[in-house]
Amino acid sequence: MIVTCASQFRWTSAARTDVGLVRERNEDACLAQPERGLWVVADGMGGHAVGDYASNMVVETLSRLALPHSLDSLLDGARIALQEVNRELLEEAARRQVRRIGSTVVVLMACERFCGCLWAGDSRIYLYRDAHLTQLTRDHSRVEELKARGLITAEEAVHHPAHNTITRAVGANTALELDQTWVEVADADMFLLCSDGLSNELRDPEIASVLACGDCELAAQALVTAALGRGGHDNISAVVVRAEDLYASDKTMVNPAL
Repeated sequence: MIVTCASQFRWTSAARTDVGLVRERNEDACLAQPERGLWVVADGMGGHAVGDYASNMVVETLSRLALPHSLDSLLDGARIALQEVNRELLEEAARRQVRRIGSTVVVLMACERFCGCLWAGDSRIYLYRDAHLTQLTRDHSRVEELKARGLITAEEAVHHPAHNTITRAVGANTALELDQTWVEVADADMFLLCSDGLSNELRDPEIASVLACGDCELAAQALVTAALGRGGHDNISAVVVRAEDLYASDKTMVNPAL
């Protein structure tokens, strides 16, 4: 799939992150660059003030990606950048003599009529379209593996002892495995990128009801507030993105002078 990045959509977005009510440090990091069609959420891990080091390195590195000519080139550029971050975090962990300095990552990239998703870990990307919420990413986690094998239900996964155990992350292993998918964008699509501090607290119908407002700023703040209201057991991050098709049929106007 090769496309050029001249977009027919106007992109708007809002990002919110909160330390939550339990943790001492915020190890989440967010990026929102609607003018470039690039959004990121990273959730750091490792303790001892290294989790935020990892998530910020992920976000800062991706923020410097060159403007692409196609969605493929943007995905490739993000992959190369994250592989480099992976290598640097492994070296930093060895230098500091700690077991691991790592971070989850979810990346949403817009190009022409498409969005690409790239991820490792259990941070998520959702699509809200026509009053229906779809999870575009699949968690790289122990409970997701158990669910896939039919050993536990979705409800059991929420409270499972291993629900915080992830199987992939930037900085976790010598070889970084990233999954990707893409979707064709429609007018009024809403996307949500979030850390597990949000998705662990709120169920899909609750997320959908907030995104239904269609306002990125209001939705991002409401989602974080709702997660805090459920206990805020972890750092909470939400990046809400909206696509507006400038050429949608219901926006066409006739100039009577013509």
